[in-house]
Parts: sequence; structure tokens; C-alpha cells
Amino acid sequence: MFSHPCFYCVVAEMNGRTVGSNCLDERSSVAGVGPVTVDPQVQNRGVGRMLMQAALNRASDRGAAGVRLVQAAFHNRSLSLYTGFGFAIREPLACIQGRTWQRSVPGCAVRAVRAEDLPACNALALQVHGFHRGRELADSIAQGTARAVERGERITGYPSSLAFFGHATAESNTDLQALIASVDTFGGPGILVPSRNTALLRWCLANGLRIVQPMTLMSLGLYNEPSGAWLPSILF
Repeated sequence: MFSHPCFYCVVAEMNGRTVGSNCLDERSSVAGVGPVTVDPQVQNRGVGRMLMQAALNRASDRGAAGVRLVQAAFHNRSLSLYTGFGFAIREPLACIQGRTWQRSVPGCAVRAVRAEDLPACNALALQVHGFHRGRELADSIAQGTARAVERGERITGYPSSLAFFGHATAESNTDLQALIASVDTFGGPGILVPSRNTALLRWCLANGLRIVQPMTLMSLGLYNEPSGAWLPSILF
């Protein structure tokens, strides 16, 4: 993230020593914040607040339509901090890890995303969220982590990666189930499943996946209630 040209990253210094950092993903019209890191020795001294303010100032200067983040639900202080900055709670999330017992979904075919699939994936994201994440998806295609699910030779869903830092957009839960079942493991702590999508969450648990921790999607500025099935990344 620190070396990527589309991330704005800042560090906090105290007495010449780095004591914290924060990043802003600027690859779409909506920016994603995080992770905020603060040295345990200087926590509760306002370092996190300064790092968040720097990222929000940057988003404002760049004219971002909105800013989003994912917060660890157990962390009361960060919830208070982000709420104070104007962020609103949008979706409870369940971070999920494991390998599904069901290895495929009838009628769905999963394959790697190709560069020529980008317009179709962007159109799907526009349909579900009202904006696309094409630059992020292009990065994932180059890295070989993006996948597509097809029904009737038509792309009906994609994840940039099935991982903590990956997002997914699909027409239906069936498409997401096919994608989730297509991999042996999820990158990092796991994928983030919207907890209000009870049918998908129940399917995950029935297939042997486990909940690692609860999290919360929060937003500032533009937010459209999604009109399809989706998984956020740890950024949003």
C-alpha cells in the first residue's frame, strides 16, 4: 500500500520516531481508509485522531464522493472516534475463514478474470453499488487474484480476490456461493460477509466456515444501499 501510486499514506512521528500510520485508497470515486496503526506505547494520546484527520483532509481536497472504512466491532474507542468524525454505521460484518464442504454450485462456472472482462465487471458494480472499482480490479487482474462467475455465458459476479483486502460484487447469493466454494482458502484473516445477508451467512456456516470476528462497515458522504449481493474488503 505504501508503494502503490494510488494510495495516499501518512506516518506520525514523535521525537523523531515513527509511531503510527494510515492509508487512503484513491482508486475509485469512493475512498477507503486504513489500516490505522499506532504504537502501543503512545496509544490514547490523539495519534490515531491526527492520522484520520490527515486522511480525511486528503479525501476532501481530492473531491472524493465518499469515504468508507471497516472497523473492528470490539474496539469501542475506534467506534467512538469514527462516529465523532461523522461516519455512519452501514453494515455489520462477519469475518469468515475456512474451506467449504460444497465445492461447486450447479449452473455456475468460475474462472479467472481477463482484461477484456473489465467493462462487464464494472457494469455489474455500477448496477449493485452505483460506482465501479475498475482500477482496483485491474490491479487484481494483473496480480492473478480476480475471478468471475458465469451463468449462461454471462458474468454475474466477481471478486477482486477472496481475501481480507478483496471485495466481491454479484447479482445473487448463488453467484457468491459459487465464488466462495471455488477456492481452498481465503487470504488473510478471511472474507467479510454482511451479517444482514442471513441466507448467505447461514450457507457459509452450514458449509463448515467459521466466524473469526465481527466487524462494522462505516461511511462518510455518498452511500447507496447495494442492490445485489456483495462482500466488502477491509477498506470498504
